[in-house]
Amino acid sequence: MYRFLVKPRWIAFHVLVLALMVTMVNLGFWQLRRLDERRAANHEVSSRTSAAVVSTADLPADSRAAQWRRVTVAGVWDPAGQVLIRNRSLDGLPGLHVVTALRDRAGHAVLVNRGFIALADEANPPAPTPGPVTVVGRVRVTQTRGRLGPRDPATGTLTTLNRVDVARVQQQSADTLAPFYLELVTENPLPAKAPLPLPLPGLDEGPHLSYAIQWFIFSACAAAGWVLVVRKSAGKAGHDRGRARNAEAPLP
Repeated sequence: MYRFLVKPRWIAFHVLVLALMVTMVNLGFWQLRRLDERRAANHEVSSRTSAAVVSTADLPADSRAAQWRRVTVAGVWDPAGQVLIRNRSLDGLPGLHVVTALRDRAGHAVLVNRGFIALADEANPPAPTPGPVTVVGRVRVTQTRGRLGPRDPATGTLTTLNRVDVARVQQQSADTLAPFYLELVTENPLPAKAPLPLPLPGLDEGPHLSYAIQWFIFSACAAAGWVLVVRKSAGKAGHDRGRARNAEAPLP
C-alpha cells in the first residue's frame, strides 16, 4: 500500500516537509534563546539601575561591565561642544537627543545625553545650567555604526551626529572624554528649560515565547499534514488497486 512513498516525487516531498520541520524547530529554539538573552538583559538593567550611586572613579575599567550603573559627577557644562543626535523618537514623536560634555574640576569630561527634544526645537535646544552642577546619570557604552547604519563625516566639526560616538566627538573636543557616556537621570540645580529625560528600556520579555510556540506548532502542523497526505494517498492507491482487481476479475 505504501510502495508509492519511495517514488522520486514522494521522496522530494518527504525531504521538503522534513526541511520545513527542522527549520521551524530551529526557529523556535532561536526565539527561546532570544528570550533568555532578553531576560538576562532585563536582569542586568534592573539590578544595575537599582544599585547604589557611585562616582566615575569607582567604575570598572570595562565600560560594558559598568553599563546602566548610576554615577554622580560634579562639574560645569560645556555648551560649545554640544551635539545633537538625529533620528530619535519618544512616545512616537520624532526628534533628537541633546548631548553635552560635563567637565569636572580635575579637567576630565564625560558626555551626557541630557534628553529628548522635538524636531521643532532643533534650531534652539534648551541651554544647560550655567555654573557648577551635580548630575546623576546611567552609564552607557559608546555607540558604533552597524553594517548598514548611516555614516558620520570622518572629518570636520559636526553639530549633528547619527549616534553617540564618543570617539567621533573626541576628535572635535579639547577635553579628554571618558570612553563612555551618561544618560541624565537628575541634575542639580535644574535649568530653566530642559530636554525630556530618557526612560529606561522596557523590561518586558517581548513576543519571543509566543513566537517560539508558534514555530513549534507550525512544525507539528507540517508533520500532521504529511501524515494526512500520505494516508489519503495510500487510501486512494488502495481504492484504485481494488477497482483494477475488480475490473480484471472474470465474470461469473
